Amino acid sequence: MRVGDLLRTEGLDLTLLWGGENLLGRAIGGVTATDLEDPARFLQPGEIVLSGLVWWNEADGRTRTERFVSALSRAGATALLAGEETHGTVPADIVDSCREHGIALLAVPARTNFRVITEVVYRHRWGDLSRRPADHFALPEHVRGDLGRLVDHGADADELLGRALAPFDTPPAYVLTSTGRTIARTASAPGLPAARAVAGLRSPTGATLRVQAGTTPYDVWYLHVPQAGAAPPRALHEIAEIIAQYRHRGHDLGRAARRRTDPDLIALLGQGDTDASALANALASCGPLAEGPWRVVVTTTGGRHSDGGAEAALTEALQHDPATYFAAGTAPDTEAEAVAVVRTAGEAPFSLDEPWPLLHDCRPGTPLYAGVSALTTEPAGLHAALAQARYALAAARHTSPAAGRVTAVEELATLESLLAGIPADVRTIFSARTLGPLADSDTASHHTLLETLEVFLAHNCSWARTAEALHLHVNTVHYRIDRVQVLTGRDLSRLDHKLDLRAALLCR
Repeated sequence: MRVGDLLRTEGLDLTLLWGGENLLGRAIGGVTATDLEDPARFLQPGEIVLSGLVWWNEADGRTRTERFVSALSRAGATALLAGEETHGTVPADIVDSCREHGIALLAVPARTNFRVITEVVYRHRWGDLSRRPADHFALPEHVRGDLGRLVDHGADADELLGRALAPFDTPPAYVLTSTGRTIARTASAPGLPAARAVAGLRSPTGATLRVQAGTTPYDVWYLHVPQAGAAPPRALHEIAEIIAQYRHRGHDLGRAARRRTDPDLIALLGQGDTDASALANALASCGPLAEGPWRVVVTTTGGRHSDGGAEAALTEALQHDPATYFAAGTAPDTEAEAVAVVRTAGEAPFSLDEPWPLLHDCRPGTPLYAGVSALTTEPAGLHAALAQARYALAAARHTSPAAGRVTAVEELATLESLLAGIPADVRTIFSARTLGPLADSDTASHHTLLETLEVFLAHNCSWARTAEALHLHVNTVHYRIDRVQVLTGRDLSRLDHKLDLRAALLCR
């Protein structure tokens, strides 16, 4: 398939922003979706790059554009397909930079999903593969035929990988996700913890090939062979293509029984007036989820993406625990939020702490947040569980805005953590109303009074310890606290007024 074929594909509605006939005639060797500022290390020559342009901003857009487009040029990218959803249009400096570096630039309208483009490319690629002359393959013909039958019948992934590498004495090999989850391994390959697997993917030794079927950084698969020279490079590329076919056909490697995408269940969950019987029926259709108890998990990202990244990240995180059954989908009222109903088998504890940093590393510039509800034993309790998860999600975003975080509702056990889940606008209004004139902390005297109040409350309203901490005379502390009480209208001898002011300070 060539770049120009994408422009002629009905339903994609792509627009050519720059590129001559020579660039439109270049063959497409694969697809990568990325919003990293410098994605060069994740690209392979001949790939088209899909980007939502989340990395671009008006303030330093030209500098970021040059870094991004030059990375594509160094990596040998065939074309850039830039999404219009984030900025409404493709910025002019991106057009200029692509012209300077000789990279074809196509605009992707907001209504066209990156996943659809990826599927179009790989349908063509696999068609080309099936028409290739037999003497152009590295894998023997009988092996290719055997692998084709395994793909058609949805065989176990370990068996598929083992058969593919059998002509080369079945060396240790893995199919790994970008977060180090093992999808498949040969019989000679030892089990790998996720963190070690990720380190292996980044290691310069051995061979690591991207399996071209993922559409976000969170759901990429890799064929990883730790031993250098264990199999010919051409053969490994062919095996990676076969694994991509396997995945694209929906063979989720034996895990479909414990995970599924279920937009109907998620839609019902968001409707507060849905009765318990409708929820119970929806759960029953999900097999192992029919019986509780359940939790609800809600995930969102810190940026705007059109590639379904929140759902892909949540699905990947939940699959790290083999004892977890779940149904996930995108919340109908917001495309940026993914929701999952989760059941953990037996008495196993539930935690996303291990995979979350690995997910963050897949898209370092985009914080990833999750909120986790308490357990509920009845379908009718799922509405409340969704509200809990969303509140915990808001707390996670407030507590760690830049790095991303998972917060469970059980962690909201302090006043500070509880207030973190309140919308920012509400916190601001409450703080301003409660602190009165002191809310204007830019005034030097008000700043001093706020500092004194904060230290006073932190030391349990002890005059002596506050004076010691601030290196002041006790009389000065008395004077300042009296001023605070006058300006705020609060009486710090009363517990409820102390709590009001403490909450107002935390809400700033």
